[in-house]
Amino acid sequence: MPTVLWFRRDLRLRDLPALHDAAQADGDVLACYVLDPRLHRSSGPRRLQYLHDALRDLRDQLDGRLLVTRGRPEEQIPAVAKRIGASAVHVSDDFTPFGRRRDDAVRRALGDVALEASGSPYLVSPGRVTKGDGTPYKVFSPFFDAWRRHGWRAPAQSGAATARWIDPAELAGGGELRADIPDDGVELDIPSGERAALRQWQSFVADELDGYADDRNRPDLDVTSRMSAHLKFGAIHPRTMVGDLGRGTGAQAYLRELAFRDFYAAVLYEWPHSVWWNWNTGFDAIRVDDGAAAAQLFDAWKRGRTGFPIVDAGMRQLAEIGWMHNRVRMIVASFLVKDLHLPWQWGARWFLEQLVDGDMANNQHGWQWTAGCGTDAAPFFRVFNPSTQGAKFDPDGAYVRRWVPELRDVADVHSLGADRPHGYPAPIVDHAAERAEALRRYAEIG
Repeated sequence: MPTVLWFRRDLRLRDLPALHDAAQADGDVLACYVLDPRLHRSSGPRRLQYLHDALRDLRDQLDGRLLVTRGRPEEQIPAVAKRIGASAVHVSDDFTPFGRRRDDAVRRALGDVALEASGSPYLVSPGRVTKGDGTPYKVFSPFFDAWRRHGWRAPAQSGAATARWIDPAELAGGGELRADIPDDGVELDIPSGERAALRQWQSFVADELDGYADDRNRPDLDVTSRMSAHLKFGAIHPRTMVGDLGRGTGAQAYLRELAFRDFYAAVLYEWPHSVWWNWNTGFDAIRVDDGAAAAQLFDAWKRGRTGFPIVDAGMRQLAEIGWMHNRVRMIVASFLVKDLHLPWQWGARWFLEQLVDGDMANNQHGWQWTAGCGTDAAPFFRVFNPSTQGAKFDPDGAYVRRWVPELRDVADVHSLGADRPHGYPAPIVDHAAERAEALRRYAEIG
């Protein structure tokens, strides 16, 4: 009997367990994607552009045999399954709070047709790495040790030739199910989809992996892998990537970053409230600013007009290309939370609006790490000094000059004095004073 392969955060054909399982039913397979209006409302324009470009890449690899439909999945997927008389609908498992609710609704609506979940976007699926007593880890280091001991499966052997694909154009009366893939008119600085992901990864392994451990904190060097958006949408699976990692220090540093991705996914799975609320509820009582003055500071932060060069460079990079170097993400997050005393949720929401790689688990828990209210969080007394951080990780000022053109002719961009150019703002706060204020507020909650 035929089956449905419902794509979600797995926009690829290689190393896709759900495709392998769908094809095992000894019937034809209909590839399907549902344009869910809820996700479209909550996704920033760059994420939508990546998604739609990746769908076009997937459709091209399938010679057009991808059914794209629009609506609520609990309505569209049963309709698609009924149209072809499917015995099952196959998916990659989703562990996010939204994904779990959506899949439960689809499972109920399918009735006797099974929703079969296999594989996940992670090396080790959330919930599998636990302490000896079965409880989840709250600290990364012991999780990392257990995660490595647990290991992961070999890549699934799958590709375009794995299944006999149903052509949606040949479905009798199926025209009302079909929708066009939108084009959002947003220019991305990286190409999207599986083939682009594989090219990018191979280039990084060949040119930058060996030096990754030493250079990954340098935004001026432009040597990071830029794989985060590809991983977000499942255009490549981390198993595929790990197969290219050796024993070198660069490779092991990269593996640790993949482990962080799995850790934050596991945290969100175990504590779904932490998507928008403090994981450590002891921080619920901390004083944060709001009102008109806070909104003005927030606007200056968003526009890269704080007067702190490394902060402004990061925020302008984000606004222009929808991506920011990870070290700079930490710097700008610390500035928002500890210099401006604004809620971390404000920054997390803005990042999700702007980032092409906006991932709920990574984004939310990265922000909580900086704010001190998450798992394994930075100590509350760690307040990044923007000038010191800039001088350390952008020593020649190349990164700042690239994104803050007002400072291109300044000799030392991280220590502005009388040479602060006209038109570039003065600092909107006094860092030393706001650091002391942040420590006072943290002390109040004990």
